[in-house]
Amino acid sequence: MEKKLKIAVLPGDAIGPEIMTQALRALEVIEDLGRAKFEILTADFGASAYFKHGSAFPEETQSICDQADAILKGPVGLSYEESQKIPVEEQPERGAILPLRARYNTFANYRPIFLSAKMAHFSPLKPEIIGDGIDILLIRELVGGLYFGKKERGLNSDGERYVVENLEYKESEIRQILVVAFQQAQKRKKILHNIHKSNVLMSSVFWNEILEEVRKDFPEIKVVNLLVDAAATALCLKPNQFDVMVMENMFGDILSDQGGGILGSLGLMPSACVGPTKSYYEPSHGSAPDIAGRNIANPYSMLGSVAMMLEMSFGMEEEANILWQSMKNVFESGISTADLRSKTSDEEIVSTSSFGDKVIQNYRALLGP
Repeated sequence: MEKKLKIAVLPGDAIGPEIMTQALRALEVIEDLGRAKFEILTADFGASAYFKHGSAFPEETQSICDQADAILKGPVGLSYEESQKIPVEEQPERGAILPLRARYNTFANYRPIFLSAKMAHFSPLKPEIIGDGIDILLIRELVGGLYFGKKERGLNSDGERYVVENLEYKESEIRQILVVAFQQAQKRKKILHNIHKSNVLMSSVFWNEILEEVRKDFPEIKVVNLLVDAAATALCLKPNQFDVMVMENMFGDILSDQGGGILGSLGLMPSACVGPTKSYYEPSHGSAPDIAGRNIANPYSMLGSVAMMLEMSFGMEEEANILWQSMKNVFESGISTADLRSKTSDEEIVSTSSFGDKVIQNYRALLGP
């Protein structure tokens, strides 16, 4: 009997379950066509898990993730007011997301920033800036830096409150993410933008020293060094200069959200969080509690995360590429979701489930018997 691929599904909070429902339909198509068999293991994660179990990342969920071949995660978090009902250490970002990354050492975060020429009307940038479209792969280090460094707060000897957060990286941690970035650049246009802040931060000086060592193994790759503030400007003024970008954790968090901004919505930003033995896949956006239950959320990022999982964890490149093409076909046909509503285009605005219907219909037709 064909082995079932085990997927831990963490629907998350607010719009998470809505967009996850649409994403899982792509897996059903693959099963219906006899291309693979999946075992879906659903578990609580995030704020909803805290209110149900007293933990944002319960032991039962940890066990399910341990068993799985890959993890598919929806967005987590609630409104500021609701989040205040959760102890600081159990709020989803600290109590669920960071422990998930640490548990599986998912050090490499892949965030594709893609917009075809026919989807250019989604972007707030001028058409002459978009040109033939945007196609960037942002590689972010995910388990080091400020987010994982030692933290301390208290009162000093003068009775004044203070806080300390350390930015910590070991040589091996920097080296492994740079190798990933060089490898991706090798597969694409052989250009790598290294984003840093070495004019101020010693951590960036160290990062760049390691990069110079790693680049010797990739002589065919052109490296462009760019300060992070200059990169933020360039993403708006000339995004097409970028192909693969690599950066440390916090820079990647900020610039990848800016990537969603130049596309027109974080709803177009799926991601892969890859570790040495296990990976998880998630939309880059939050849980949008203000629109939860209204069937208007854009499921593209969740479906795109499925496509990344199919390729990167299961080696199903054809199924992944056709899923990307199906979503592109729907958007290029004049369909849009509420977050991408344009003032200048006459696209048809569809619901979460209707977008799912159109993608799945297209996917089944293209994937074929």
